[in-house]
Amino acid sequence: MTLRLAHRTAAARKGAAVPVLDWDDAYANRAHIPDAGAVIAGWDRDAPAFRAAMSAAGRAHLDQPYGPGLREAFDLFLPDSAPRGLMVFVHGGYWMAFDKSNWSHLAAGAVARGWAVAMPSYRLAPDASIAEITDAIARFLAIAADAVPGPIALSGHSAGGHLVCRMLCEDVALPPPLRARIARTVSISGVHDLRPLLRTAMNQTLRLTDASAHAESPTQLRPVPGARLIAWVGGDERPEFIRQSALIANVWTGLGAVTTSAVAPGRHHFDVIEGLSRPESALIEALLGGL
Repeated sequence: MTLRLAHRTAAARKGAAVPVLDWDDAYANRAHIPDAGAVIAGWDRDAPAFRAAMSAAGRAHLDQPYGPGLREAFDLFLPDSAPRGLMVFVHGGYWMAFDKSNWSHLAAGAVARGWAVAMPSYRLAPDASIAEITDAIARFLAIAADAVPGPIALSGHSAGGHLVCRMLCEDVALPPPLRARIARTVSISGVHDLRPLLRTAMNQTLRLTDASAHAESPTQLRPVPGARLIAWVGGDERPEFIRQSALIANVWTGLGAVTTSAVAPGRHHFDVIEGLSRPESALIEALLGGL
């Protein structure tokens, strides 16, 4: 992506025609992942199996409400002893698809390390705006945090990466004691600058405007003092996701946050989250190590 943009800039200086980047293709993941169907089939197999096993052990508290809407609920998975803290996973799907039940198995790694895990659903676009979804995640986080003491580690994938980053922005009014408990955040393949989405077909559903895209882009907002963020992305992802990951780490470092940019070799947008299911994975260690 960097090379293409640099070439276009040089061409523009010479007066040559500048090609238009295909922003729909830039954000199209499934079309560029040869084994996408198999990965999704694995989610459909592993998530309900994990949920059933945890329920049978009495360690799953499903469909806990955090608001009045049907989708405003979260699942809480508990370890077999007193939790060391709370890990949160917020799902992706471009704010338009999926719910908490698609990802239950991704709690396995943190649960095995003694952490409780909360996974929310949320209202989807176009029924909800991205700003309303941000507010919903803040409400969820306050209620989930009341259920489990100790440090909080936030994680989210794709649109979920955007949403957990929003929890670190100054304009999101989390209670100070709750904010102080957020020890680490990992945005996995997150979308941190929403303005390019204005040029995509999906914006017919998202209904972003120039103003709302700016207001909901973490790269355009100030992180809270003490924010700690790891921007994690797969090495085989679409170039736009690699750019978005590097972008927030770069911008937020300049605004005082402690940031790390991590590229997982050989991982694409769908399997980059797989490490959350394994207690000794590099991803789980990045999220929970030392906490």
